[in-house]
Formats: sequence, structure tokens, C-alpha cells
Amino acid sequence: MGTRGPVPGFSREQIVTVAVALADAEGLPAVSMRAIAGTLGTGAGSLYRYFPSRDALLDRMADAVIGEIPPFPAAADPMDALLQVARRQLTVYKRHPWLIEAIQHVQSLGPHGLAYFDHCLGALAPIQATTTAKFEAVAMITGVVAMFARPQPAGLSFAGVDLARYPNLAAAIQEAAAGAITPAPNVPDLFERTLRSLLSGLLT
Repeated sequence: MGTRGPVPGFSREQIVTVAVALADAEGLPAVSMRAIAGTLGTGAGSLYRYFPSRDALLDRMADAVIGEIPPFPAAADPMDALLQVARRQLTVYKRHPWLIEAIQHVQSLGPHGLAYFDHCLGALAPIQATTTAKFEAVAMITGVVAMFARPQPAGLSFAGVDLARYPNLAAAIQEAAAGAITPAPNVPDLFERTLRSLLSGLLT
């Protein structure tokens, strides 16, 4: 009569690594305890010894990839520091597209998320604004990053549209075609313009 072998042992980090790789390859819906267990060569039930639920696993997955944001840059101007951090965060979000969805369901911040929040507040320390405004600013950065991390649709086409019925739209298109609409000087792109405008409004 055969005997059972020892129950396979895994670390939480191993499980998270497999889950992140699965999400990167197939998207967040593909992440299940059964799929992860199959990769690890164990039963799905054994993983509940490490994570009580899939949501708890998603929390740790999100925290793991937030830990990929490079160290915070030194900058004399707090706004410049936050913009650099936002760009680094955007790179991570584009590397892991599933994070946009996962972050909406995060129930608790892990050590990397807490460190990110702490560093953002440190960058904001020189700014004379309320604590509530600073918390809102950090949340706004993540919201804008998530928006810009989504695949951008192709430009709108107005071919075949009777613009005579939409005079404001027609005027805007004519101005753009004539080169009358140009980016503001020293503000290179929409991502930066959006963040600067929102953060300035919240913190002043």
C-alpha cells in the first residue's frame, strides 16, 4: 500500500510570482487558484493555506508590481518629483496591463504600496496644503496613470459628417488644420499637462 508524500511547500512570493506571470500572459481573468496550482504542481486547495481568497492574492500581486517602480528621484520642486514618479508608475502599469483592473479591487496596501504612498507624501511635504488635499493628490496621480495606461484608441474621424450641423466642432477642426491650436510652451505632452493642472488645483 502506497503512502502519501509530503505536502508541497511554497512561499507566498512563489505563488505571487506565478500569478503575476499568468496575468501578464493571459490577463487577470485567467488568474485562479486552480490555474496557479496547476503551474506549481499541487492542488488548488493547498493554496488557501497561503491566501484565504483570490482577492487577498490580487492585493499581493498588485503590491509586488508596485514594488517595480524605481526609487524616487531627487527633485528640488515637489511637482517635478511627482511627475517623474508618475512617469515611472506609468511604465509599470503598461508593463502589467492587468494592474489597471486589479488596483480597483485592492482591499489593503502591502509594504510596497505603503512605501509608495509614504514617498509621495514626503515629496509633498514642502507644499503648504491640507493632509486631505495631499491624500487626494496621491490618489489622483494613480487615477491619471491608470487612464493613460489604457490602450489609446485611434484618432477620431469626422469623414462624411455634415459639420454644418455642429458649428463649434467645425470651427475647432478648422483651427487645428490651420495650426492655430498648438501645445503650451514648455509643457511637452498631455500626460504632464493633465497632472500639472490637476495637482495644482488640488494643492493650491
